[in-house]
Amino acid sequence: MDGEKVRFDNGKWIVPDSPIILFAEGDGIGPEISNSARSIVDAAVSKAYGPSKKINWSEILIGEKARSKYGNGIPKEQMAKLEEYRILLKGPLTTVVGGGERSLNVTIRMTLDLYANIRPVRYIKGIESPIKNPESVDMVIFRENTDDIYTGIEWKEGSAEAAKLREFLSSSFGISISADSGIGIKPISRTKTERITRAALNYAIKNKRRSVTIMHKGNIMKYTEGAFREWAYGIAKSSEFRESVVLESELSGSALPSGKILVNDRIADNMMQQIITKPDMYDIILAPNLNGDYISDEAGALIGNIGILGSANVGDTGGMFEASHGTAPKYAGKDIANPMGMIKAAELMLTFLGWTEAALLIREEVERAVIEKRVTSDIARYTGTPPLGTKEFTDRIIQSINTK
Repeated sequence: MDGEKVRFDNGKWIVPDSPIILFAEGDGIGPEISNSARSIVDAAVSKAYGPSKKINWSEILIGEKARSKYGNGIPKEQMAKLEEYRILLKGPLTTVVGGGERSLNVTIRMTLDLYANIRPVRYIKGIESPIKNPESVDMVIFRENTDDIYTGIEWKEGSAEAAKLREFLSSSFGISISADSGIGIKPISRTKTERITRAALNYAIKNKRRSVTIMHKGNIMKYTEGAFREWAYGIAKSSEFRESVVLESELSGSALPSGKILVNDRIADNMMQQIITKPDMYDIILAPNLNGDYISDEAGALIGNIGILGSANVGDTGGMFEASHGTAPKYAGKDIANPMGMIKAAELMLTFLGWTEAALLIREEVERAVIEKRVTSDIARYTGTPPLGTKEFTDRIIQSINTK
C-alpha cells in the first residue's frame, strides 16, 4: 500500500506528507456523501500543497457492505486494519434499535479509545434557522465518548442476569427493582472525566475561546454526573490550568479578566432551555456521554440543519471523523443528499492532521456555496432557488477550489 501510517507520540499526531487514511462509505446515503467528501478533500489538498502532500485512501468494509460479504457488520480482519491505521473518515452506519449487534459507532470508539467527541456548531449565513438570532450560535461541544450508559452494560427484562442482579441489590443493599424491568449500569470514572476536561480546556486555550461550561444532572445523579462536575472543576483548578481559568464563583459580579477562560457549570435540563433562549451564553460545552449526545443534536437544530454538521471522535492514538446525521435510506441513490455534514467531518480531519490550509479552503468554499444559494434541496426549499444534486454540488465546490 502506498503512503505511510500516521504515528502518535504522547498524544501528538505525527503526520507524514503521504498519510494512509481509512474510509468507510457507510450505509444509506453514505456512499454518495463519502465520495463527495473525499473528492473535495483531494481537491483542497492539491490546491493548498501541490504535489508535496497527498492522502492515500484505503477502504475498510463496515456496515452493510461488510454484512453482505462477511455476515458481520465489522469483521475481525477489518477491525485489525482499523487498529493498525487508526484514522477513519466514516459515512453514517445503521444501528438497530432494541436488539441485534452492538452499535458499530460505539464499537469503533471503544476499540480506538476515542474518548472525545468534538462537534463545532456555528451558524452559516443563509441557512434558515428556527431562532431569532442564529448568528450568536458558535459553540464547540466536548462529549465524553467512552463512559456513561454507552458502555452497553445492561440486561433484558425477564433475563436470568437481570433477576440475579435484582436479587443481589435486594439482599445486599435493600434496593427493590420491579421484576419486569430491564436494568442498565451508568459508570462515570474520574480518569475519563479528567482527560476529556483536559481536552476541552486545552482546546479553549489554543483557540482563544471565552468559556467552558460543565453540563450535568448532578443534583439527581450525585455520584456519577455530580462527580463528573466535581472532577472537571478539580482539573480546572489544578496547577495545570489555574493560570488560564477563572471560576464563575470567583468573579463576584466583576468582569472576566482579559485573556482568561471562564469555567462554570449548569444543570442539564436548564441548559437545554438556555441554549435556545440565550445561545450567546455558551461557548465550549463539556458533557458526559448521554447529555453530550442530547445537547449536540439540539445545538445543531439551532442553526437550522443538523445535516450540515460534522464531528470528530479523537483520542491520544487515533481519530474517526463522521457526519452528525444518520443513514437516511429513503434518499439513497437519488442524487439529492446533502454532503455538507460529511464534508465538514473531512474538514475536521484535515485540521487534526495539521493540514489547516486545506481545511480552511473547504470551509470557505462551503460557506460561499450557502451564501450564493448553490445548495441541495434540503436548504434550497427555504431559499427559493433551484436545488443542486449531490454530484453537482460537489463538482461546483471542487471547481471553486480549483479556480481560487
